[in-house]
Amino acid sequence: MASLTVRQLYTSGSLRNATDGFCFAIENRLNDTVVTRLASLQVDGHEIPADHLQLELSSGEVLPVQAVTPEHPLAFARRACASVHAFTAPLAAGTHEIDFVLETTPFGTVQVRAEDALSDGALAPHTGVPYVKDDGRNYSREMAEIRRRYIEDVTGVTLRHVGSYSFDPAMTRGNIENFTGVAQIPIGFAGPLRVNGEYAQGEFLIPLATSEGTLVASYNRGMKVLNLAGGVKCTVSADGMQRAPVFVFDSAREARAFRDWVDANLGDIRAVAEATSHVAKLLFIEPYLSNKFAYLRFNFATGDAAGQNMVGRATFAACEWLRANAPGVRRYYLESNLATDKKASHVNLMRTRGKRVTAEAVIPRALLCERLRVDPETLQGHAGVANVGALLSGTTNNGLHSANAITAMFIATGQDVANVAEGSAALLYSEITPERDFYLSITLPSLIVATHGGGTGLATQRECLEVLGCYGIGKVNKLAEIVAGVVLAGELSLAAAISSLEWVSAHERMGRHR
Repeated sequence: MASLTVRQLYTSGSLRNATDGFCFAIENRLNDTVVTRLASLQVDGHEIPADHLQLELSSGEVLPVQAVTPEHPLAFARRACASVHAFTAPLAAGTHEIDFVLETTPFGTVQVRAEDALSDGALAPHTGVPYVKDDGRNYSREMAEIRRRYIEDVTGVTLRHVGSYSFDPAMTRGNIENFTGVAQIPIGFAGPLRVNGEYAQGEFLIPLATSEGTLVASYNRGMKVLNLAGGVKCTVSADGMQRAPVFVFDSAREARAFRDWVDANLGDIRAVAEATSHVAKLLFIEPYLSNKFAYLRFNFATGDAAGQNMVGRATFAACEWLRANAPGVRRYYLESNLATDKKASHVNLMRTRGKRVTAEAVIPRALLCERLRVDPETLQGHAGVANVGALLSGTTNNGLHSANAITAMFIATGQDVANVAEGSAALLYSEITPERDFYLSITLPSLIVATHGGGTGLATQRECLEVLGCYGIGKVNKLAEIVAGVVLAGELSLAAAISSLEWVSAHERMGRHR
């Protein structure tokens, strides 16, 4: 494999002088690897001899750099940390260039280049929110309290509620910086909802975190009607997560040649990308050419994780390999806006981002009239004029309010809430059956959910996932089906409320905070 040049292995802000030299920290932010040799270390262009270097592992083990050889390699798992200690003269104050080379399996030769300024490990000056470089201390109750006192001193506001939480702040490492406390959002449960999916089968109580009055009640009403109709049928039809780099050339002809070269070397590209993860699998690459640019939309399967960081890491490794091996590349950018991360887009309506999942149900005519006080013809007429309104507005959603269910469930279950931007896109369809009943279905083409990683392991979020039976490996399609079923319940309830002229009166009765 060609060498990779990366900065991410170096821990910014870790450089400091010691009594017998200096040290800095590294962290494996790629994937599980084995280090067979630290080939060289230069600081400001000056080579540090190998016999002056020592590794201090997070386990407490200390070993000379020369002890790491192909015969005695060092296992360095993803997120593992180590400190490199150089027994030399201390460094002068100011910024220094750090350049070291690791020989590894499976990444081959990895060159790490970084710039860092000396740190004494003390509390940062109070020109901003307090923090320390030591993660163990920075993610502690002590530091959270220091930050709250700082904010109270600066603003004069007492943070009585922000500081009330029931979990160890250390568990938020990787989820938030400058942890200070919590935002307490009310959670209500609706349901149960009967889901007839391929992964979610049975009745589920639905956690909804929201501050919008009538929301839980409206979803609860829709769920009751769907249950009486036999439940909601849910189907996951596609799955993929994207990163879309763009490569720059001198001309359109070179960009075209690069597209063909990528297609001919897809096997090698796949091997490099998938070496960064045990989970990510490169499904295919979609090329798009414009001007003198080649846009490559990498499509991955990411298992039970949402996967944006995972595919970013995999695509970065592939792009570095392409830059080193493909002809004519002038430069590249890791993201070109073609993946449309955290944005609604028509490409994701067509091609899927996250899970493409459909929820559908047939609601008997008598049930619709009795429970929701509206007949199928009125609902179908409403759907027709609403489709015209959606077309006029240019929206990526011809339904009513899929974002309500998705946002409330995302907050409750630890999803990346910004993914509502693409996740709330929806394609709603309805018809009156030959039996004069009402068929309703909704397709969510870009539902990004996870049951492992990210915020799913946080305390209250994990509890909500466990209530749904959706925490951990092997549960992500089940969660996607449940979310789609809840969305359909909300579409049915709100459409009926608007069509029967009960929408305003319901909000007046339940949703106004006077």
